[in-house]
Amino acid sequence: MPRTARDLVDEALRRILAKDMTGFAELWAAGGVLEFPFAAAGYPDRIEGRDAVREYLRDYNDRILPERVVASEIHDVADADRVIAEFEVAGTIVASGQPYRMRYVAVITAKNGEIAHYRDYWSPLAAAEAMGGADELMAFGNSTTATA
Repeated sequence: MPRTARDLVDEALRRILAKDMTGFAELWAAGGVLEFPFAAAGYPDRIEGRDAVREYLRDYNDRILPERVVASEIHDVADADRVIAEFEVAGTIVASGQPYRMRYVAVITAKNGEIAHYRDYWSPLAAAEAMGGADELMAFGNSTTATA
């Protein structure tokens, strides 16, 4: 039986905590989408395809070291292939040694046991503050081959 959206969220959070961003990207379908509806101007707002997601996440652990990942709520919705996940990632900003703490809300849609669509509602303002400024946030977003 294919993994459910809830299974995929659980596995995704485990892989983030394990600092396995390649494994995290492998949860995506070949044509899966990672979308950031609240992306800052100039930051990628949509990344299409597993390979592009992998490339986007390639340097994640060079910038942020996750030390705690906590799912506060995972909400089932009428569509059995979709969940809404509320979670927090806490860790360290590598460049500054400063603490990183970000809350996320994600809408994840599964198809055939893979992530078909991941809509990530995170705060660019909170991320910029945690990373030490807007320039650092933009460097993270623009260090990829993602399309804006």
